[in-house]
Amino acid sequence: EGVQVVGFEVPSSPDSSYSNPIPGNEDEAREPPLVPPHLQHTLLSFPPSHDDGSSLPLPQPVVLNHLYIEKENSRSVVALGITHRFKAKYVTVVLYKPVQRR
Repeated sequence: EGVQVVGFEVPSSPDSSYSNPIPGNEDEAREPPLVPPHLQHTLLSFPPSHDDGSSLPLPQPVVLNHLYIEKENSRSVVALGITHRFKAKYVTVVLYKPVQRR
């Protein structure tokens, strides 16, 4: 048995706290929720620029520290990107991985 502390009794848990229903097939058949619109404006979705001197816009604070994936059927790569902020600077890391064609 556990350690007893004088003058302190642990209250018992109500039986209703253990009666959560097991998820059914209808839960698995539902589509996942849509991505909020403000999370769709990432640097991965920003159109490429052919001008080397151009800079990207500052990311919105809501997109920081989220991992994003961009995969289009027309491309042969998958891009993963994440943006971090350090003081007044923003750092975006993009990883590219080739996709095997079937």
